[in-house]
Parts: sequence; structure tokens; C-alpha cells
Amino acid sequence: MGETITGSERVRADAEARGLEVEIIDRPAARSLEEAAELLGITPADIVKSLVVKRSDDTYLFALVPGGRKISWPKLRALVGVNKLQLPDASLALAATGYERGTITPLGSTTAWPVYIDESVVGRRVSMGAGEHGRSLFVDADRLIEAFDAIVADLSDPE
Repeated sequence: MGETITGSERVRADAEARGLEVEIIDRPAARSLEEAAELLGITPADIVKSLVVKRSDDTYLFALVPGGRKISWPKLRALVGVNKLQLPDASLALAATGYERGTITPLGSTTAWPVYIDESVVGRRVSMGAGEHGRSLFVDADRLIEAFDAIVADLSDPE
């Protein structure tokens, strides 16, 4: 009783419930996207950032964008059909997902917000946050899209 479930345990349980295969690995801290990619033996574009985006009605969505790219706010607003979106501060992101910034993933989020994924990740095996610091997960992007019934679109610009 009262045992705390770690972030990566939540990720694993949710992945299992969705029939999604994930590989979670321990990794040293990296100071940059390039360093992280090097440590994982992949390219920066294979690292997907899970960004929590706040709508004006205080609901959220996940925007998954590959390394080296950033959210295109005009594209995302048009896609979602709203005129205002913003990145919440760290405490709101934590409250919305149960994860600290830098560990966020839609997998195991305390609320299952809709998932939007940049079209450039289709067909790739990607790495993303695993719910806790010092860990990354690998997943087939196409399976991830299926598991979340995610909306795939052009929602990013080069950084």
C-alpha cells in the first residue's frame, strides 16, 4: 500500500494496455539535443519532444515534434481550430500530465489529452521522454500514432 509508481512504470503500463511495444533505457543526462542523440546512437530528428499545449479553455493537447524542429503556432492553431494556444508553465504541465518537464510523454499521462504528431516522424523509430529523468523510450512512430489515434499533420518549422 502507498507504493509510489514511477513515471516509467506508468508509461509501461499504459503502453501495455494499448498493445504498444516500447523499450525504456537508462541514459546519462545530455546538455544538448545533439549530445542526447549521440548518447542514444540516433540522429537528432529521431528524438521526439512531447510538448503540452494549453488551450484558452484550460484543456490541453500533446504536440509531438522531432528534434531540430519547433511547433509552428499558426499551423497548430489552424489544425486545432482555435486562435489561442500556449505552452503552460512547468507547474501547469505537471498538473496536466503528472510528468515533470523534460520527461513528458502522452504514455501514462494522468489525463489522456489528444495527441498531434508532426508528419515528419511517420515511418521512423523514435526516442522520447519516458516519464522520469535519466530515461528514454524507443517506439515505432506508426504504432504510437495508431495507439493514440493521433492526428498526423505538418505542425512544425525548422528550429
